[in-house]
Amino acid sequence: MLGIPYATRIVAGAAAPIAASGYVEAAVAGGERLGHLVWREVLPNLRSTLLALLGLRFVEGVYVVSTAAFLQLGPRPPEANWALMVRENGAGVLLNPWAVVVPAATIGLLALSVDLAADALAPRTGDRGAAPL
Repeated sequence: MLGIPYATRIVAGAAAPIAASGYVEAAVAGGERLGHLVWREVLPNLRSTLLALLGLRFVEGVYVVSTAAFLQLGPRPPEANWALMVRENGAGVLLNPWAVVVPAATIGLLALSVDLAADALAPRTGDRGAAPL
């Protein structure tokens, strides 16, 4: 919830040059409705920005939920939760380090895999600094 103003500013900043582009102006001059402009002209060109924000927000959510579970603010011990596994097995880390390392690494691997998937779904451009098409 606290990241909504930040995400709105990022998306609005990325959408402004797209909305001022020639093909959007041509669609407006052709009498296209606002829904068509948004869904057919603007949003497809914001795909990389939106996927990057989605990846960041998902990773942030995973870390917040993991931190809350580690601090025992979420699910209780009989439930399966990777952060609870880390907390419960922390006392015996010298006897069995894998009981702590595997759940902690799984949290990191989940965050990394979602971020890489969002990056793979984003369209590639030749010049990273260029404006979207």
